[in-house]
Amino acid sequence: MAQLAESGSNPDVDLLYEINGLAEHTPHWFDRIVEFVGEWGLLLAMVLLVVWCWATVRRRGGTDAAASVAALVWTPLAAGVALLVNVPIRGFVERPRPFVDHQGLDVLVGGKTDFSFVSDHATITMAMGVGLFLANRRFGLAGIALALLEGFCRVFMGVHYPTDVIGGFALGTAVVLLLSPLAMALLTPVMKAVEAAPRVGRLIRARGAAPAGEERLIPGARAEHTEERDLAA
Repeated sequence: MAQLAESGSNPDVDLLYEINGLAEHTPHWFDRIVEFVGEWGLLLAMVLLVVWCWATVRRRGGTDAAASVAALVWTPLAAGVALLVNVPIRGFVERPRPFVDHQGLDVLVGGKTDFSFVSDHATITMAMGVGLFLANRRFGLAGIALALLEGFCRVFMGVHYPTDVIGGFALGTAVVLLLSPLAMALLTPVMKAVEAAPRVGRLIRARGAAPAGEERLIPGARAEHTEERDLAA
């Protein structure tokens, strides 16, 4: 991978300098915001988005409630699996961080001593975004948008090459989609059993939600399509 770290006509390095160079023209307070958002903020936002989607699924109820919750359970699990898969990839590629081989980068966060390819943050956020899409299209699109923003932030911060981010997106997406049939086959019956249990059934379906076979209208949604149909069905 040494040739990927060389500058010159390499579009990966050129794009790194273009995006990171934006930090030279932004105020210090904006850089600090990007540092927080790129390091922790978007990860927290993804977690909150999963919780919000779960609350929406509970209120709606209907036939697909258990399958949708199963997809939501798979979302963080898939992110964890993708992160584990990335460990041997990083060890095999051994690509240094961009600021190790390139001068003049405005590095917004310090302490990065591990390898660069592929980006953990990009892997986690895209895995969660795609996992959300399996549960609910609307929330999934929002999650994928957050993942794209995360990837931009990592390059802007000077801690990853663009191809590190693209590799993370590909890894997160592949893990979610390739293992989703097996994960859903295992998790959906468990969620249906939880749904039928008297004490914990509200984790799947809130009181007053539509029973299986029906779909309750959510206030404020369009009459013809009050909620996006779940892909997990």
